[in-house]
Amino acid sequence: MENLRSRLKFGSKVEDVKLRRRKSQLYSRQEESPLNIGVLSVTVFCAVFRLINCLLVQTSFVPDEYWQSLEVSHRMLYAIVILSCYNLNTVTYGYLTWEWKAGIRGFSYPLLFAFLYKILQFISYDSVQLLIWLPRILQSLLASFADVKFFFLLQTLENQDVARWTFFCHMCSWFTWFCCTRTLTNSMEATITTLALSYFPLPGSKTHSSKKYLALVALAVIIRPTAVIVWFPLLLYHFWQEDNKLRLITHHYIPTGFVLSWTPVQFNFLKFNILHGVADFYGSHPWHWYLTQGFAVVIGPHLPLFLHGCMLAFKRYKILLAAVVWTIAVYSVLPHKEFRFIYPVLPFCMVFCGISLAHLKSWRRPAAAVLLSANLIPALYTGLIHQRGTLDVMNHLQPLCDVGNVSTTRPQPDVFFLMPCHSTPFYSHIHCPIKMRFLECPPDLGEEAYVDEAERFYEEPLLWFRTSFPYKSSLPTHLIMFDVLEKEISVFLEGNNFVRAAKIFHTHFPEGRVGGSIFIYERH
Repeated sequence: MENLRSRLKFGSKVEDVKLRRRKSQLYSRQEESPLNIGVLSVTVFCAVFRLINCLLVQTSFVPDEYWQSLEVSHRMLYAIVILSCYNLNTVTYGYLTWEWKAGIRGFSYPLLFAFLYKILQFISYDSVQLLIWLPRILQSLLASFADVKFFFLLQTLENQDVARWTFFCHMCSWFTWFCCTRTLTNSMEATITTLALSYFPLPGSKTHSSKKYLALVALAVIIRPTAVIVWFPLLLYHFWQEDNKLRLITHHYIPTGFVLSWTPVQFNFLKFNILHGVADFYGSHPWHWYLTQGFAVVIGPHLPLFLHGCMLAFKRYKILLAAVVWTIAVYSVLPHKEFRFIYPVLPFCMVFCGISLAHLKSWRRPAAAVLLSANLIPALYTGLIHQRGTLDVMNHLQPLCDVGNVSTTRPQPDVFFLMPCHSTPFYSHIHCPIKMRFLECPPDLGEEAYVDEAERFYEEPLLWFRTSFPYKSSLPTHLIMFDVLEKEISVFLEGNNFVRAAKIFHTHFPEGRVGGSIFIYERH
């Protein structure tokens, strides 16, 4: 009995038993490889998916995807002054819109592509096709990185089943497919917002880091000042939940604000677009537009799942829902509205969609099939067909560079775009210093009885031609126009020997001054 007691005596000091770690390759593979393979497989899948996404988006969306990014980048690197062969006037190779002169746009985003252009120029591979596609490929890879971070964030927040279905909802969103690979500041804002969300202190998150997410938020605001709208309720939530509020303010909020204070672009952007109402110049919508049209289009076929998911996960993710509602409410107050403005909150919505889909149990696979099919149709149509003419026309104009570079009896190319201003890209899609012009439309910045050039042209096209080109020698060699304009200026075209050289499909849904086809007229 005493022997037994001595063996069970807890006070005695007993040496720890050291277990030998087995070095079998079978055991090591089972212990180490699953996580690595998971990260690698998701990363490769997202990268390949977004690269395919990039290649299958061959249409235009809004002018900003060129005029606020690629055109600025191209001018940074290739801006030169050339001497026109005929009128001896200096011509600038490149163009900056009025926003850059007014200081309401920051150069941080275009600098990214300018750096890429510089590398291509250094290795003598700066062909026009690479200048067009490489920025989009870079944007695609950044979007795929955000996809990966979003997936692993979901794994820390939910079980594996819910995480996978949420990720499925995110990847099959038609609007994300349509936007994320474009060189838009909205696309970069959405990418950075998704990355920042992966470090935000959401309930249950194991990857949160105040420094990282605030640095990313600051970067998003520098690239697009309106990013502060999305993050305002999230920042308040973080402050409210934080135990050490003083440390949060002094160590994180103030340093981040200090960085942003050195960029006056945010103030200028607010002054022109909000205080002076310059954004209204580009169109206005009723206050309820996002509620009745905008949000439903952006979220698309996911809408029923989103509404169902809000009922299921309102308490758990009320801060994400608050950010969505807040963003839509703020943008609803502003007169100028566009679909892309609310794109950055789309990943927030996918959290609710995924929870709803996972909750459907036996019906989720049929529901997923319907969701995928319903998103596939608009994704492929808007990516491959709708509004592709304004890009295709630039491909038709690229051979003019060969004419401009070779000394021939033919006149030097002189291209005029008789279209709503900024309908097409410009020198970034031509990459040679031929003479090109378009109808300009800077907003009214205080002038009395102001009418922009584009508006004057469309009011009386024939009168505009007579005053703008008093001599035949000053006429351009090529005119680019939508088909709806052809009949109105047919007298001018016939009288000056302009012959239609090409007809290019643009859209099945012509509207106003934007026609279904684009015509290229050449003077003989």
